[in-house]
Amino acid sequence: MSAELSAMLVKAGKITPEQAEEALALTKDKKEKFEAALVRIGAAESEDEIAKFIGKHLKIGALRLSDVELNPEIVKLIPLDIARKFKVVAVSKLNKTLLVAISDPNNIYVLDAIKFITGCTVQPVISPEKAIEKAIETYYSDADGLSQLVKGLEEDTDLEVVSDEEAPSESDLLSQIQDKPLVKLVDSIIADAIRMGASDIHFEMYEKRIRVRYRVDGDLREMAPLPFKYRAAIVSRIKIMAELDISERRLPQDGRIKIKIGGRTVDLRVSVLPTIFGEKVVMRILDPMALMVDMTKLGFREEDLARFNEKIHSPFGIILVTGPTGSGKTTTLYSALKQINTIDVNIMTAEDPVEFNFDGINQVAVKSDIGLTFAASLRSFLRQDPDIIMVGEIRDGETAEIAIRAALTGHLVFATLHTNDAPSSINRLIDMGVPNYLVASATVCIMAQRMTRKICQSCKEEVNLTQEQVQSLGVPKELLRNIRGFKGRGCDDCNGTGLSGRTGIYEVMPVTQEIEQAILTRASDVDIREIALREGMYSLRMAAVEKMKQGAISIDEVFSVTSATG
Repeated sequence: MSAELSAMLVKAGKITPEQAEEALALTKDKKEKFEAALVRIGAAESEDEIAKFIGKHLKIGALRLSDVELNPEIVKLIPLDIARKFKVVAVSKLNKTLLVAISDPNNIYVLDAIKFITGCTVQPVISPEKAIEKAIETYYSDADGLSQLVKGLEEDTDLEVVSDEEAPSESDLLSQIQDKPLVKLVDSIIADAIRMGASDIHFEMYEKRIRVRYRVDGDLREMAPLPFKYRAAIVSRIKIMAELDISERRLPQDGRIKIKIGGRTVDLRVSVLPTIFGEKVVMRILDPMALMVDMTKLGFREEDLARFNEKIHSPFGIILVTGPTGSGKTTTLYSALKQINTIDVNIMTAEDPVEFNFDGINQVAVKSDIGLTFAASLRSFLRQDPDIIMVGEIRDGETAEIAIRAALTGHLVFATLHTNDAPSSINRLIDMGVPNYLVASATVCIMAQRMTRKICQSCKEEVNLTQEQVQSLGVPKELLRNIRGFKGRGCDDCNGTGLSGRTGIYEVMPVTQEIEQAILTRASDVDIREIALREGMYSLRMAAVEKMKQGAISIDEVFSVTSATG
């Protein structure tokens, strides 16, 4: 509809041909909606203004959804999948006429589909797509859905309260988990978490309740609570899905679930742990659609990206990516491998577990319980004619030494390590038993990283920084020039948190001749850091301050994820 709308607006004198051309280019290059592009370039005040024009032109009327309170029962006359796919929402119903807000009133197909589904005559009104999406999220609230499902459980099932002393038999559990409301409840929680972009789902058992939490953008958010009496049935339903033993409730168990949702396959890693009030379940969501494997979009500074990009094209050597759990190391490694995954190289990876599958890369899932360790996998790899090797994690001296020796014999090796910053990784390898001369010869580049929470751009505002805060940053004076601080005040777009999404900060340390010499003389972490900074390395703290000045993260986030020495 963009081209037609563009022509209409130009003809009506609402925008200039140049503005139309600029907005159309944005819709093509950035896949941005035409109306949003017009607002962004200043050709229109708001999408509501454009919707009003379209409605007047098509003689169908326009509606500001934010000005009206909808009836949830009317809204749900249109199924959720139809509403989300075609950006429509039912507004009101009078006799047999259904008033429907739609972003594209020329879509006759969806209007006919709604007419067929509801049995009503459909009267469309035009509304901005963002407003419709917000209404859909509000009125098809999964929290409300969960409460309805829980209500259905209470009304439709014969489950009995299980006391702390008495556990249900396996046959009772098998019977309970076949109940459709229970199946729908668990499925709904998983689907809701995936829709919200959560990385984990937590089912936690307390004395009188089950707490459900999703980890979104690195933070845990509490969802609708579940009645405690269904704890065994819910956990058993998840165990059945993950092919675990439902009769074993005394020991931890781990499993996997593969589901299809929205036309894509999503993997769930399941961990079950006995606690005093029942079993806690954590499900890690591995969604390929949520994986960002484009290095240009991970948050690198241009200079650091150029440095890292140069090193991943080295003919041999070891490249280390360090940071705590959840800092995005795997994503960085996958991004690097994707970039160098060409037809003429043999890439092999050892991972625990394999989080995402990539065409053209030979991925091995480590299974330590049967002897398939990282070290054993690496030894086998060297007999498989590899060019590039990735080791999910260097955990011990044996794995470290094999990886280093592979790097010295003509292979490019990628690996992760748990250290706080790049310079300390050198002595960590030496402490594992790898001779310092091997570390110096083999190491090409070390990169430390963290994930930081971004300020919501819809409610971002500038804040005054105190002199004490600025001095506490502990970065070079040139970085403090024109320093500004921002925060999110909280809005509907970010659920009042002031935060939306995450970005990475990176500390890239190529191993230069001077650093190599320092390793040979067993220099301290502090000495290696001083050399790296002198040679142009940006520390994690410096990279975070740069992001703060750009308005991407708050000063509180800078202090939260980095230290003055890193």
